Amino acid sequence: MAAATPEKKRSSWQVLGLALRNRKTGFMLVFGFASGLPFALFLGTLFAWLTEAEVELETMGIFSLIGLAYAFQFLWSPLIDKADLPLLRKLGKRKQWIVPMQVLLGTILVTLSLLDPKSQLGMFSLLAGMGAFASATQDIAINAWRIDVADEEATLDILSTIYQMGYRFSSLVGGALGLIIAARIGWPETYMLMGAILLAAGFIGLFAPNGEGDAADTMAASDALVRELRKAGELAPHIRNRALAVVGLLWAGAIGVVLTFMVMSMTYAPEDRPNPTQFTLNIGPWIIVATIILPALIAGWLASQKRQGKYLLEEDAPPSRGAGFAMDHLYRALVLPLVEFVGRIGWSLVLILAVVLTYRICDAIWGTFAYPFYLGELEYTNDEVAFASKFFGVGAIILGLALGGWMLTALGRMFTLMIGGLLAALTNLLYADLAIGGHNMQWLSDLVGFTWLIEQVPVIGSAKLAKLTITIGFENLAIGIAGAAYIAWLSSIVSKKFSAVQYALLSSLTLLVGTLGRGALGEMIENQGYFDVFVLTTYIGLAAVVLVCIEWWREARSGKASGVVTPDAVAQPAE
Repeated sequence: MAAATPEKKRSSWQVLGLALRNRKTGFMLVFGFASGLPFALFLGTLFAWLTEAEVELETMGIFSLIGLAYAFQFLWSPLIDKADLPLLRKLGKRKQWIVPMQVLLGTILVTLSLLDPKSQLGMFSLLAGMGAFASATQDIAINAWRIDVADEEATLDILSTIYQMGYRFSSLVGGALGLIIAARIGWPETYMLMGAILLAAGFIGLFAPNGEGDAADTMAASDALVRELRKAGELAPHIRNRALAVVGLLWAGAIGVVLTFMVMSMTYAPEDRPNPTQFTLNIGPWIIVATIILPALIAGWLASQKRQGKYLLEEDAPPSRGAGFAMDHLYRALVLPLVEFVGRIGWSLVLILAVVLTYRICDAIWGTFAYPFYLGELEYTNDEVAFASKFFGVGAIILGLALGGWMLTALGRMFTLMIGGLLAALTNLLYADLAIGGHNMQWLSDLVGFTWLIEQVPVIGSAKLAKLTITIGFENLAIGIAGAAYIAWLSSIVSKKFSAVQYALLSSLTLLVGTLGRGALGEMIENQGYFDVFVLTTYIGLAAVVLVCIEWWREARSGKASGVVTPDAVAQPAE
């Protein structure tokens, strides 16, 4: 018999072409756009409308809930992973949440367009708050869908990149373009148009594919996992229940604190309402500790006991009933995702958390101080900043994402993660140059002819604008590459069985970075100026690159495929 002919390896361009032609990629672009548009409309553009309507923002306690919904979305991620919505089970495990949330968001935006924000402020604020929670819920489900449907053709790396492209493009449509449209046709008409776009996205989402083996009846699939907890070799129920009691109290306390803040924001007099910024700064880290850090330690202990063969069932236990059945389901929702993750990763979780906490730290913190730096320190005008950061900057990010997507396919996930982190760290030095006059950036802009190009921009074009624009361009190009690699890597280390919970928990750690870092960074700016801050963030970024290299070495040693991704064997999420 003739020997089988070895299959020819596909080039990175062939792999990329296959991924881009896959229907999942098209739906990912739609979902990314639908995910970013509400964020831009509720946390940016809406305030421009309210300002024009002469509404005093301090009277709207409900608006403090908008940012809160995105910051603490992981609190209800177990519900998205476990529960079914009545009458919508046949859509699939993730689509049963994605599609109705998009329809709800579209309906809310259309309804907002019919209201007067000044005379109907109560209903207007309530709808905006509901929209933010619907948007955050949609984000949880979309992130899980991306992980669930990834395969050898529509790879996780490409889907993650396409998602971010859609998200970034929607921020331009809902932000800068929304302002331009509103100036011509009015705010109500603009929000009605945006609502129609989201309603269309909801309709398109009906036809998106589900993940392989996706059970339409999520509760039935969950019941099967719960029944496995009673088999021989699993932890004894009394041990699991003790762990659940502690984790349950921690989560209940965190949710109670958030709900108390919500009630106070909605019902108290304006002068008595809690400050949302201070709440996030002072209470946010403790919520992270209560819902992630301490439960992870408990999960680690449970995983170690199971590895050592302690507290295990020697034979199958009878099926649970009543309270025991409810406890098993709660354990599956709150504790098991962490036990699976910690048990699979082990002590390497410390390294992974270090990467998560440092890799995007510059991006997470810098956004708060960008406009004060551009407008206050450098004395640019609003139009100049809008041109450089919104139009040119968003284009640079999308270009960076495209380049990052190719690098992921051709060079590998961990190599791209390292290069993206290195470039993102070094671009802080470009801002350091701006902080002391920007002579080097001006020289570079003049050398490559970029200054002449920007000077052709009507009304605002100038050499001064050129050095800001080229600096933002380099930074956003690096952010695009780093963002494509980071989301792909983060998605690759979670399990498809618990993708909604595990991804939401890991991604929420950026909240910890932001809340702890902004106050210290703001104080440093006041005391030492921007130059020293940019040098410091460069060192932090370089430390993250070192951590990535260690993680790359760890993955290579453990034989995990995502360490080096070849075009013909792209890694998928760990199981």
